[in-house]
Amino acid sequence: MMQHVGRSYVPYINYVYGTSSSIWEGRFKSSLIQDEEYFLLCMRYIELNPVRANMVKSPGSYRWSSDKRNVLGQHNTLITSHPVYKQLARNLDQRREKYQVLFTTEIDKELLTNIRQAWQTGTPLGNSYFKELVESKLKCKVGQSKRGRPIAST
Repeated sequence: MMQHVGRSYVPYINYVYGTSSSIWEGRFKSSLIQDEEYFLLCMRYIELNPVRANMVKSPGSYRWSSDKRNVLGQHNTLITSHPVYKQLARNLDQRREKYQVLFTTEIDKELLTNIRQAWQTGTPLGNSYFKELVESKLKCKVGQSKRGRPIAST
């Protein structure tokens, strides 16, 4: 699908805007995530990307942010609430309030590294049980092995 988009949409955009470059750099990347523990963390990571890049001061200030829907309640037909987001609270006002509270603290540097590594390598993002479950379903090892010689056991 992405190849088709690249072959049809990109030339159109280049024609309309008088450019001749690629819209996207590199290959499409994705990673499975464990809903229960990591979905809201990934939402925070995505929403805070423009803030970390010093493009805006808050997630809601970014034009393409879903923060406007999830915190401010602005209707957007392109966004469907995920069940994990809906589980934050029973009523919409409390849900929006709890979602906003998630952004009052920074994401731990180790978690940022884990998200980035999972995305870059296609490794599932989750706890060891989740990774084992994915491996058993796929019947193969997933993720990146550590480079170098194995550590000798004593």
